This record gives sequence, structure tokens and C-alpha cells, in this order.
Amino acid sequence: MESQSIAEPEGVVITLDSVRESLIRQEDTIVFNLIERAKYLRNAPLYDLSYASIPGFSGSLFQYIFSQSETLHATQQAGRYENPEEHPFFPVNLPGSLLPPQKYPQILHPPAASININSTIWDKYFDQLLPVLVAEGDDGNYASTATSDLNCLQAISRRIHYGKYVAEVKFKEAPQDYAPLIRAQDSDALMKLLTFEHVEEMVKKRVEKKAKIFGQQVTLCDDGTEGKCKIDPSVVSKLYEDWVMPLTKVVEVEYLLRRLD
Repeated sequence: MESQSIAEPEGVVITLDSVRESLIRQEDTIVFNLIERAKYLRNAPLYDLSYASIPGFSGSLFQYIFSQSETLHATQQAGRYENPEEHPFFPVNLPGSLLPPQKYPQILHPPAASININSTIWDKYFDQLLPVLVAEGDDGNYASTATSDLNCLQAISRRIHYGKYVAEVKFKEAPQDYAPLIRAQDSDALMKLLTFEHVEEMVKKRVEKKAKIFGQQVTLCDDGTEGKCKIDPSVVSKLYEDWVMPLTKVVEVEYLLRRLD
């Protein structure tokens, strides 16, 4: 079936195909960021609350670096978190932009702004992903490690929260299917309606192949390293299977439950 377009007053047109294209491009960003993070060791002191004492801040060195980075992005990078595609991990007391506000297309239903599951993404990143992505040890590269973690978390968050756009397009294409379930607040039925196992299987295979290609060791001599990967491709596939795609659907359901508000 041909994708129906959603035209907004600002002239922005969004279709299911355009949303899929964005998600595919975001896969590239996530895979490259994971490859970059994998070159550093675990560097546990970076996340240890007792490692660094920062005046006026209660948290780890990494949490401090991350929150300060978000503050900078909010004030000096054209109001990063005014963009509906961006979601801060430390939203409390986040300052406004120093620059004139930018007008973003109103594609999403207004309640979408209150949906933020970054606390879940944060926990899963450190509890489930890092242990299988990086080797244990301490190489002292705390600043570079923090930058890599920050990039990974922000890219994964953007991908998962993009589920709001997926849900909006699907709702506009078949309101007769979604509206009764929304009125009944039937989250289980919505989740079932949003799940396409063959599509999820294709995504898993695609990101695994990207990890194999992007992470290949390339040399100009036959020293036995050609073809080796800098990252285990199966880790990326499991990442998508176990929580990127499931959490995206959680965001979709949360959005749809409020779509008729």
C-alpha cells in the first residue's frame, strides 16, 4: 500500500517511508558510535560515585560531564532540546537557549513533549550493553570514554523516541484501527497492532551487517587482521532485539494512548 503523506501547515511532509529512512540513517550513527566506544576499556572509576568529589554536584564524574554537556547544548547550540526529536537525560533546571527560538514544525500531538524514557535507556546502557560491548579494565581515557558514552546514549535515545513519529504516521494512515483501542486505553492491543515481526527481523539483520562492514579492520598488507571486526556484530543485533525496538514500541504506545487527548 502506498504511504499516505501528512502535510503540516509549515510545508513539512512526513510519510512512513520518510520515517523509515530516518531510522535507517540513525542506525549508521548508532553503529559508528558503538564502534568508537568499544576501543576504550570499561573505565569503571568514571561511573563511581566515590571517585571524584565535585562541589555542588551529587553524582559520578560521568554524570557531571553529561549534565554539563546538556546545559551547554541547551544554551549555546540553538536550543537543542527545543527540538522535539531531542530528549535530555538531565531535564531538571535545564536553561533556555541564548539564541532566538527556532520554530519547529508541529507534527506531533502536544502531549508527546511529556514522554521521555531516558532513565530506562540510561540503566539498560550501563547494566546490559557496556558489559558485553567493552573489555574490562582501566586505560585512563576518561574524557574520551565519557564523550563516546554521551554520543552513544544520545543517538540511542533519539532513535527510540523517534517512535513518536512512527506512531503519528501509523495513526494518520489508519485512524479507524487505532482510535477504538486508544479510547479503550488498551495498551496490549496497541502493542500487538504495532508489532511486525518480519520487519524487526530485517532490522536486526541489517544492523548486524552494518556492524560487520563498518567495523572491519582494513590493512594494506596480509598480516591476518583483514576482515576482523572492531566490534561483535551480534551485540548490535541483540541491542536492537532486546531493547531498542521494544522500547521504541513502548514510546509508540505511550504516544498513542494520549493521541486523542
